[in-house]
Amino acid sequence: MTSHYTFIYDGECPFCNHFAELLEIKSKINNIKILDGRKNLTLIKSLLEKGYDLDKGAILLKDEDILHGADAINTICKQINNPSSSLLLLLSRVFKSNKRTNLIFPFLVRARRFALISKGKSISLV
Repeated sequence: MTSHYTFIYDGECPFCNHFAELLEIKSKINNIKILDGRKNLTLIKSLLEKGYDLDKGAILLKDEDILHGADAINTICKQINNPSSSLLLLLSRVFKSNKRTNLIFPFLVRARRFALISKGKSISLV
């Protein structure tokens, strides 16, 4: 059975936005839907009530499962095969490893916060 994915990201974060665009256009993942969390606040509030805070990392809905942060990035990168982007190929290879993802991910969250502050945008979505 083929899994269905929904990748939820912060559309104001330049890093998140670029990764989401690469996923949508270049990843060759079938059955993936990409959502900007800032444009889907009802869903974000619902996920936050369940303990999934987009401010602390992307969210991946995989069928009935919810993955968050490093787990979301690691899981979606494991689905990428033969992307048509060299950057996405590099990112998928780096983040296919649980260990590397868990090591690097906290720095990505900090980079997101710094980028949003420099743009004068709110860190929190809700």
